[in-house]
Amino acid sequence: MTISSAPQTVTFRGVDDLSLVADEWNRETPGEHPTILMLHGGGQNRHSWKNTGQILADAGFHVIALDSRGHGDSDRSPTATYAVEALCDDTLQVLYQIGRPVVLIGASMGGMTGIAAAHEAGPELVTKLVLVDVVPRFEKGGSARIRDFMASGLDGFDTLEEAADAVAAYLPHRTKPRSVEGLKKNLRERDGRWYWHWDPAFLTKPEDDPFVRVEKLEQAAINLEIPILLIRGKLSDVVSTKGVQDFLAKVPRAELVELSDAGHTAAGDDNDAFTDAVVQFVNP
Repeated sequence: MTISSAPQTVTFRGVDDLSLVADEWNRETPGEHPTILMLHGGGQNRHSWKNTGQILADAGFHVIALDSRGHGDSDRSPTATYAVEALCDDTLQVLYQIGRPVVLIGASMGGMTGIAAAHEAGPELVTKLVLVDVVPRFEKGGSARIRDFMASGLDGFDTLEEAADAVAAYLPHRTKPRSVEGLKKNLRERDGRWYWHWDPAFLTKPEDDPFVRVEKLEQAAINLEIPILLIRGKLSDVVSTKGVQDFLAKVPRAELVELSDAGHTAAGDDNDAFTDAVVQFVNP
């Protein structure tokens, strides 16, 4: 294993010329190593993949972690358009700009986007797909808890410690970090308060809820002919055992890996086990 340097910050252009910011490792990696494009979940950003991205880069992969529109440092949609279709179209534009076949890894919203993008792009452009705790027929109660958590922070926090307490209450199975400094990647300070670094309009248009369009996404997954890996956190309240069984019955070529100590935020909950599963799947 070679130790890769820190990532470079790069910019892609999405639909309507939106600026989409990403972290990129190993741009000059030889062609025999796959390129990996990672898509985060709703309310997250590219820094959610920091540890995974570095480990994959150290293993020799060309890795790109993208901020979706309205998230992190990417542009916000002037029309508050955050439907899966728009996210998919942005991803297609990024794929064209990368200009080589990729493995897509998508968590939650990013997984929904990944299904749609892989279907639209075709197997010559997207060679494998990793879905992180997401299937088209997810648990409505779990997704509602995500939206409730996101909505609860719309008015911001007085301190980073207050934000950390909110995260700890939302993710009780995860050990609370000793330092709150890492939250500065996910929050921005304005007028003495700390706000999550995503567009609040993401939550204001129910018709653009990224957890909808079940039938279309399910059919897209069924139609895919590429290898698919579903990674589920056993503590997840978004993807149930029944949901997994239904997905594997309809997409029998998909593989399943379950992480015992992880919930819906599987990559961050058990990063070592998650990354091991990804490396094993992605390697030619």
